[in-house]
Amino acid sequence: MQKPSIPKGTRDFSPSEMVKREYIFETIRTVFKKYGYSPIETPAMENLTTLLGKYGEEGDKLLFKILNSGDYLAKADNNLIDDVNRFSLEICEKGLRYDLTVPFARYVVQNRNEITFPFKRYQIQPVWRADRPQKGRYREFYQCDADVIGSDSIINELELIQIIEEVFEIFGIIVTIKLNNRKLLAGIAEVIGLPDRITDITVAIDKLEKIGLEKVKQELTVKNIPEESISKLTPFLQMKGKATDLIRSLKTLLTNSRIGIRGIEEMESLFEMTSKLKIQVKLEFDLTLARGLNYYTGAIIEVKANDVEIGSVCGGGRYDDLTGIFGFPNVSGVGISFGADRIFDVMEQLKLFPKTVTASSKLLIVNFGEEEQSVCLELLLKIRREGISAEYYPDNAKLKKQMAYANSKDIPYVLLVGEEEIMRNEFTLKDMETGDQQSFSTEKLIQYLK
Repeated sequence: MQKPSIPKGTRDFSPSEMVKREYIFETIRTVFKKYGYSPIETPAMENLTTLLGKYGEEGDKLLFKILNSGDYLAKADNNLIDDVNRFSLEICEKGLRYDLTVPFARYVVQNRNEITFPFKRYQIQPVWRADRPQKGRYREFYQCDADVIGSDSIINELELIQIIEEVFEIFGIIVTIKLNNRKLLAGIAEVIGLPDRITDITVAIDKLEKIGLEKVKQELTVKNIPEESISKLTPFLQMKGKATDLIRSLKTLLTNSRIGIRGIEEMESLFEMTSKLKIQVKLEFDLTLARGLNYYTGAIIEVKANDVEIGSVCGGGRYDDLTGIFGFPNVSGVGISFGADRIFDVMEQLKLFPKTVTASSKLLIVNFGEEEQSVCLELLLKIRREGISAEYYPDNAKLKKQMAYANSKDIPYVLLVGEEEIMRNEFTLKDMETGDQQSFSTEKLIQYLK
């Protein structure tokens, strides 16, 4: 018989892992709420027409498509079989969501008459990508998104940076926030003579950190970008330094590009505001940051953990007309997405989870038999009503077995309620880490445990 298994790129989570994941979700959720974001949820699957064409050519290839039920091939146009996207629409009407941003834009358009703008929402749900599984990259993973839509104010970008700073400060992860602006990239494409090739250029630039400058040049050549344009682009990709210095240089280099100058102005305003508010997290102006999602039009944000090689742990950006694709034009939005699975891996590797984050009960009451059972159950009820996690061993097993159960579950305290303790109305509490034992009345026991 075949052994049971799960698909590659997916994972089971044990109780000890789940409480850590819930700690991550709850921490992020609490910060989102503090900044005035409200929760929504959207379905795991969307119509393919909603998803296709929003993530670029490479993103479309990573969509998990769901076959139509019944005889789905009977009505399919076999003449389209060579066009993957068009043929997939013949046999698949739905797909698993690739991210939370496009479904959010669809939600906004469908519910625009009930929404008060600017609309600030957060969403914590899984997404799916048919990617090649590797360290820090999964086919099913959770995103924790915060977006504000219906406002083009740069204050929104500033607030998202503050959220990032606060979340990672709580987690104890030292990060660098990399910033760029899609308008700058559009300006660069303009001054190198290829304003209509911005998508090809940004997709290639986005791989710079992974594959290096020479291979990026090769990829641009394969995409028929002229050698002259690649030569003009190269100095931009090699620009490094402080934000103020880069902005000064770019003002000269992009002086003839209106969209490029707008991008510079937005970056300058953002860095000035973060400086005035004394943002402590490290901010870096990275002109090579592109993020290969087609819908970004302004600020681009990417967050890296400084002490672990794992890719970005958070990212996002501004999209000026994503809702326009669904018939609701000229509505600007900006958002960020925390990668909960990567954050989990970083915190595990750096041992950053608080000791209080545990799946275990705080107390196990030993089962000595039927005569003590009623006292134990009444005591258990009182303890739980005080908000203390506790359990009563269900079987009258040997004491050694019950102690082994407590140890295996990392339960820190065991309570002995035997005949002698009942007569004294004081119960023996054993600290499983130190082995120390103390006697307490019910009230003092509850106070001690709390």
